[in-house]
Formats: sequence, C-alpha cells, structure tokens
Amino acid sequence: MSILSSIEGKLKAKDGTEIYYVKDVPNDRKAVVVIVHGFAEHLGRYDYVKNKLNEFGYGVYRFDNRSHGKSGGERGHIEDYNNFIEDANLVVDMAKKENTDVPIFMLGHSMGGFITSSYGIRYGEKLDGQVLTDAATMKTPQVTGIKGPLFKLLSKIIPKKRIENPLSHLICHDRKVVKDYEEDPLNLNDATIKFFVEFMVNGVGWLNENMPSYSCPCLILHGGDDKIVDKRASENFYKTIASNDKEIKIYDGLYHEILNEDIKDDILEDIHKWLERHIS
Repeated sequence: MSILSSIEGKLKAKDGTEIYYVKDVPNDRKAVVVIVHGFAEHLGRYDYVKNKLNEFGYGVYRFDNRSHGKSGGERGHIEDYNNFIEDANLVVDMAKKENTDVPIFMLGHSMGGFITSSYGIRYGEKLDGQVLTDAATMKTPQVTGIKGPLFKLLSKIIPKKRIENPLSHLICHDRKVVKDYEEDPLNLNDATIKFFVEFMVNGVGWLNENMPSYSCPCLILHGGDDKIVDKRASENFYKTIASNDKEIKIYDGLYHEILNEDIKDDILEDIHKWLERHIS
C-alpha cells in the first residue's frame, strides 16, 4: 500500500486559537478516521494506532486539543468546553472536504471520548460512525455531590489555580508506557480548576442531559479495571443513547489506555472489523 507522507499544519479556530493537526492518508484509502486524544496527552501518543489503521487501509487525521501538545491556548486551561467540540468540527470538515468519496469516522479516548460523543450529539450527521474507548461520559466522584458546586465556585474565584495530574501510574499495565508518558514533555503535568470544571462538570453535565438524543452508529470499548474512568460510564452510555446500531465490549482486567495494553492488537482488530462492517 502506498502511504502519503505525513502532512502537518494548523487550523485557526473562531477565537484565533491554532489547532495543530497531522494527516496520514493512503492513496487508496477506503475510509478516514479522525482521532481525538484524551486529557493531558497529545496526538503523537497515537502513532501505533495510526500505523495500524493505515495498514487496514484507512486515512487518519489527528489533532492536538487546544491547550494540549502543539496546539495553541494556555496549556491546561480552557474557558469553555464547547471549544473542544468546535475544534473537532474544524478537523472533521477538513477531512470531509478532502475525502468526499469515503466514509468518515471518529475515534475518541477518555476526554476525547467526551468530545467525540458530544460531537455525535451536535454534528453526528456528518459522520458514518464513532468508536469510543474508555470515554469520560460520566461525572467522576471528585466532582459529584458537595464537591461539584465547590469546584464551580473556586473556578470563578481562582480559575487559574492549577491542580496536578497524579494518575499516570494508572493508565495501563505496561510500565514502559507509563515511564514514557511521565517523561513526555508534550504531556500536561497539571491543569487549572477552570479546565476541570469546564470538562468534568459543565461539559459532562451537558453530555448527560443530552445523551438520550445521541443516535450515531457506535462501538463502545472499555477496560474492565479502568481506575480513571469507571466502566460504568460506558455501560450507562450504551443503555441511555438512542442509537439502533450500537455495540459495547468490556475487556476484563485492562486499565484506562486499552490501546496501550498487551492485547492492543486484538482490540484494534475489533475496531477494524466494526469499521469494515460500516464501510459497505
């Protein structure tokens, strides 16, 4: 298969923020997958996934969420969770314009799963389906109950106060992956209170309110021992959405980053088979 060289560039959001992207598209691609990464990471952590998707015959568009990686915006800070959804829309529109003859899918992980599922509610008609891995579609215990209103109050008083990201050791069982994550200068070590409130309180709150209107074809995957986003988030999403075409699979014993676990090739093959069924 002839693979085009990686093409990188930047898109400008409505507020002027530059969104960094990379696209890798085989000459004879049969579909395109837009990848949306999770909190604190960046598109480069999906090189392996990109390579496998290219091997399967799919073009891949990746981008760094604002305030992450090589994209613009104050690192680890956002003013409005809606900007994440609109930034993703810029990339999807580019992918659709450049690939008018093939299906377009979106794959979102963790916070990227929140963005992807929210995108499905707002712009789902633009896509042929979505794949969600350990998607953050439910509020965590840290922002429910009494702590939710407290977080919102603090986000108004000290919005730029930073909170450390202490969960790297829980991303997967592979210690090399954890070590590489912790030493990666493009990963975030912390984020502001305003960031967490916009994402985990306001954003996920909006998603939960509108979840019943989600109707995209979707494949929902989750690690059974995920200690960052509980598998119940995906189970609830599956039960609540209106999609007629939906599948869910829980991988027993796996942590949060299922696409970095030892059986990642098996999981990518599950994604491959699902995509193939939705291309024809």
